[in-house]
Amino acid sequence: MSTFAWKGRSRSGESRDGTLEASNREEAVAALRRQGIVVSSISEKGKEIALPKLGGSVSKKEIAVFTRQFSVMIDAGLPLVQCLEILSSQATNRVMQQVLVDVRTSVEGGSTLADAMRKHPKIFDDLYCNMVAAGESGGILDTILQRLSLYIEKIVKLRSAIRGAMIYPVAVMGIAVVVVWIILTWVIPVFGDLFTGLGAELPLPTRITIGLSHFLQRWWWLILMGVVGSVIGLFQYHKTQKGKRVIDRLLLKIPVMGILLKKVAVARFCRTLATLTSSGVPILDGLDITARTSGNAIVEDAIINVRKEVEQGRTISEPLGETGVFPSMVVQMMAVGEQTGALDTMLSKIADFYEDEVDEATQNLLAMLEPVMISFLGVIIGGIVISMYLPMFSLISKIG
Repeated sequence: MSTFAWKGRSRSGESRDGTLEASNREEAVAALRRQGIVVSSISEKGKEIALPKLGGSVSKKEIAVFTRQFSVMIDAGLPLVQCLEILSSQATNRVMQQVLVDVRTSVEGGSTLADAMRKHPKIFDDLYCNMVAAGESGGILDTILQRLSLYIEKIVKLRSAIRGAMIYPVAVMGIAVVVVWIILTWVIPVFGDLFTGLGAELPLPTRITIGLSHFLQRWWWLILMGVVGSVIGLFQYHKTQKGKRVIDRLLLKIPVMGILLKKVAVARFCRTLATLTSSGVPILDGLDITARTSGNAIVEDAIINVRKEVEQGRTISEPLGETGVFPSMVVQMMAVGEQTGALDTMLSKIADFYEDEVDEATQNLLAMLEPVMISFLGVIIGGIVISMYLPMFSLISKIG
């Protein structure tokens, strides 16, 4: 016999907890149910699982793989608890494994799958839990999980496209800063001492370069503190409601990057809302979830305003067009979808179109950035080199 520690609620709703001896977990849960206890958690004494603090240690890709496997098992007819047990034992991520064990324990205690997942909001967000709840109530959990896995995979692909577009310019700028720093702090001082020893009259570009080198050598720590402080301050400002809206509005107005970010926002909005509506989630709840997962404060405010108008009895397309955030093509296609009763299908088509647009815009951005970055590096490095060669030309002419 093993001793199990349990927590739950009585039929009257009172919180209860205690210990119970039983041969296994299933027998302990059955005994408590006979006593009228709805078990919320139960664990064998000495074998309790201490969940670590979850801080984004489970990637979206891992969640997509889990969802895909889960849907296949449910479709094959395996019991829910057995699916969770198999998936938790196969999970390579320690955090994911412990979360699934906790979800399985809650389900064994009588909780629904959606409620069990809501205990881990950093792993299973509102969109995920609401769709699972819709699948459970409609008896189509396997279909819902398939849609969820497809949705997460497309969102991961969209994020990868944006990160891929940002890696190249960030890497080039980082290399440029390091190279210029090395030249100014190690190479230029040698030339400066040489020119001073020869008593040559230095041109203005050379004096500026040497002065910048002396400034970096003396005040490099101040520059570093200023850069780090500015980055930290910017991130902290972005965490505030006002700062997030100011920065997100500026990002959408950047000539090339702003267009790309707007297309990403439209694709994410359409994909999320299509997935929710096709799964049976009410449109008001779908708009609320879509707003919170938009990734941009300006787009979020626009969707929230649309939700308020829909709540008053208006269609989605009319207030959506009044926001000025979404392109007219999106508004017109959504209007057609509402009129024909195929809004989820139309949203999926819009999402497919804009995801292709994001891929094309990303490639165009990289093609445009390459010559710009090369020209930038050429001007900086070339300017430094020329400023160092100008005194040499003067010295050669005097010797001649």
